[in-house]
Amino acid sequence: MRDDTIAAIATPPGEGGVAIVRLSGPEAIAIADRVFRGRTPLRSIESHRLVYGHLVDPATEAVLDEVLVGVMRRPRSFTREDVVELNVHGGRLVARRTLELVLKEGARLAEPGEFTLRAFLNGRIDLAQAEATLDVIRAETEAALLAAGRALRGAFGEAVRAVRAALLRLVSRLEVAVDYPEYDEPDVTRAEIAAELEALVGRLRALRGEAALGRLLRDGVPTAIVGRPNAGKSSLFNALAGEERAIVTDVPGTTRDVLEVRLVVGDVVLRLVDTAGIRRSDDPVEAIGIERARKALREASLVLAVVDGARPLSPEDEALLAELRERSAIVVLSKSDLPSVVTPEAVAAHLPSAPVVRVSARTGAGLSALRAAILRVLGFSPEARPEAMATANVRHLAALDAALEAVGAARRAAGAGAPEDAVLVDLRQALRHLGAILGEDVDETVIRTIFSDFCVGK
Repeated sequence: MRDDTIAAIATPPGEGGVAIVRLSGPEAIAIADRVFRGRTPLRSIESHRLVYGHLVDPATEAVLDEVLVGVMRRPRSFTREDVVELNVHGGRLVARRTLELVLKEGARLAEPGEFTLRAFLNGRIDLAQAEATLDVIRAETEAALLAAGRALRGAFGEAVRAVRAALLRLVSRLEVAVDYPEYDEPDVTRAEIAAELEALVGRLRALRGEAALGRLLRDGVPTAIVGRPNAGKSSLFNALAGEERAIVTDVPGTTRDVLEVRLVVGDVVLRLVDTAGIRRSDDPVEAIGIERARKALREASLVLAVVDGARPLSPEDEALLAELRERSAIVVLSKSDLPSVVTPEAVAAHLPSAPVVRVSARTGAGLSALRAAILRVLGFSPEARPEAMATANVRHLAALDAALEAVGAARRAAGAGAPEDAVLVDLRQALRHLGAILGEDVDETVIRTIFSDFCVGK
């Protein structure tokens, strides 16, 4: 535990029913006692009690507010330190004055996320749970909130720990084989090692897949609507957004800039971007818009390629479709209220792997089918239950990818007949990568970066 006491306003700024000033640390109760007047001093009340009294300025004994004060004694608190919460009336001035009083009495202003950081450092939660705290706060959909709640309760960390425990058992067996070769049974051991490595690869892939879906729930999906001018991109953008956000005309090149809207599709938030029509242009302003469209295309995790279904495929259409062969994409045949000219087979000749959906932005026909296709492409099957998922982030995915690569390398080495100590090198790397998810052997810079995203009072 740290030897100083921190304090911060734990509620949003502005007027409200209640504002909370939170303290945590060895002097939390003593400091709060110096600004509180009630029937019983805070140092004398039992843990997890809420008591009534008044907030006073110790220098003048002037009463500033009526308060309710909660005391949570270590280790039965979020930080596993003594925690006090001063519940004052929800005004800017009274909350600020309360914070000033406890700082004057010896507390230090908390850094962003420092309460959660102390919970992590004191073993109350692992690093994945600490990150999930922020996911709960920032959840934008019911599914994201449920998934963040599961991660906060430790579901993702438990899954990582289970794989790590299996990996650790295998490492222990190999270390015995290296250190005590007289007890090794080479034929049996190598067969078992191969089977266990294969099983570990499968478990890591499954965990990685679940984490990828959890990341989509947490972060949303950057989604670019692209296509040639007048293909119907802005009309589709407006239809999906449910409002007239983009200007729609018959003049090619109307969209000169990138427009963005956050859109909920099923359980996922799409960061939907409408872009300028992609073509060659000598207009310097349109050229800037086209370059921004290409940038949005490069950064998108999902691409909605809009093709005018009422006109034959143009060379620009064909070039764009060919460009998307290695991307997660859906082809939208627009203007389905007009006679159709482009067929799914014609699209498949250039982009065979992408779903094709006919849509009319004018009538709304096909929009439901498009939303369903978006969820399928992202990996959300009709049977998927978001409440059974847990949120994950880019750091988690990178660590899982590195662990999967290390175990895969160990499997290849074992299959090639490499000695056990060579296989152990890769497996120990995998252990480190999985441990990093939970906060073991993590660089201090990484930890500071994670907690810097938190608000001061959390």
